[in-house]
Amino acid sequence: MIEAILPRTVVTEAAYDDEARPGDHFFNEEREKVAQAVESRQREFATVRYLARRALGRLGRPAAPILPNRRGAPQWPDGIVGSMTHCAGYRAAAVSPAELTASVSIDAEPNGPLPDGVLEVVTLPSERAAIASLTERRPDVHWDRLFFSAKESVFKAWYPLTAHGLDFSEAEIDVDPRDGTFSARLLVPGPLIDGHRVPVFPGRWHQARGLLATAVHLARESELDDVPRARRGLVAPY
Repeated sequence: MIEAILPRTVVTEAAYDDEARPGDHFFNEEREKVAQAVESRQREFATVRYLARRALGRLGRPAAPILPNRRGAPQWPDGIVGSMTHCAGYRAAAVSPAELTASVSIDAEPNGPLPDGVLEVVTLPSERAAIASLTERRPDVHWDRLFFSAKESVFKAWYPLTAHGLDFSEAEIDVDPRDGTFSARLLVPGPLIDGHRVPVFPGRWHQARGLLATAVHLARESELDDVPRARRGLVAPY
């Protein structure tokens, strides 16, 4: 899933279930964060961190606690950017060296409709019109859920660059159903990456096994030397 929509500079690990007891993959600091949570929450919390540490190991980094901050965002080791996601039937982590990647984000969701009342909260009128049109063309995809997932990926990519939140109404998603891409036009000033302001976040999406996955990858300037400046912010070559 996730590995299909991220460039080679990003290392990914994924699982479709929780194979071990929560305590098998916890550091003490992590265990304390979810000590009062139900067991299912502890299991997904442990599994996704186990996957993240496996990915970090492939980058030659030692195992270390990955603690959430006050917003719940994972705090990565120095020199690493990354993202984690979990939903029913899927857990995944993605990491990359910070010298290659400015920000990376992933999100996975069940390919099913959003709960009643959520669509109006998380989408703009233009997006709801696009969802209606896409649903007529491709009813196999729950486009309301895909737009929600895309916005989650946009937020996860935005937050580490700015240290503040992004409202659902502050990014407009445009999805291409043919090639598995999407773009998010920021309706507020974009973040600065290597001295250049990025007004659009590019993304990719994938559908498989009853799931939807989205990802945003923002490459460093050094990775974009051959990309025209007007298009910078696009995902790195695959």
